[in-house]
Amino acid sequence: MKLQLALDLVDIQGAIDLVKEVEEHIDIVEIGTPVVINEGLKAVKEVKAAFPNLTVLADLKIMDAAGYEVSQASAAGADIITILGTAEDESIKGAVEEAKKQGKQILADMIAVKEVAIRAEELDQLGVDYICVHTGYDLQAVGKNSFEDLSTIKRVVKNAQTAIAGGIKLETLPEVIKQRPDLIIVGGGITNKEDKKATAREMQKLIKQG
Repeated sequence: MKLQLALDLVDIQGAIDLVKEVEEHIDIVEIGTPVVINEGLKAVKEVKAAFPNLTVLADLKIMDAAGYEVSQASAAGADIITILGTAEDESIKGAVEEAKKQGKQILADMIAVKEVAIRAEELDQLGVDYICVHTGYDLQAVGKNSFEDLSTIKRVVKNAQTAIAGGIKLETLPEVIKQRPDLIIVGGGITNKEDKKATAREMQKLIKQG
């Protein structure tokens, strides 16, 4: 199990400063969609240059023109690129094909997918590297979480690795670890804390014990 830090509400310098605090306790740093919208792929490029040993995920949430967008993110230094699970099969294929060509990975984000088991199985066959259950900000606000969807996906997926994102905090982490996803994605659960380093260290410790 790996720990991914999601950065959403920072500028490039803010991202670099934050990663400096916690880098020894995380495996992957995610340049979140809001950062990409505000700063462009330059954010991916600069974070990768600052932390060449960390895996960098570009959360582009691709919906169309997938091959092209994956190629651009790859050129900027992203190791993993996200596409929406609701995208057309042709777009998923285009993303997977381009990622393979570039030696990168694709994470399919299941946000807004209605038939979770069916789509997870299809995405698995289409060759994505990760399938991520994701409770977005707007659903977290009304008290939803992804735990049930994670066990559904783990049941049907044969090749892809599994990931979980959305509102995970130190208090809820043990429940997540029990389900053994390959990737645990934490944003505000670290970034909103006074002592980010201690929180990341504690999370890493729980994950390693799990």
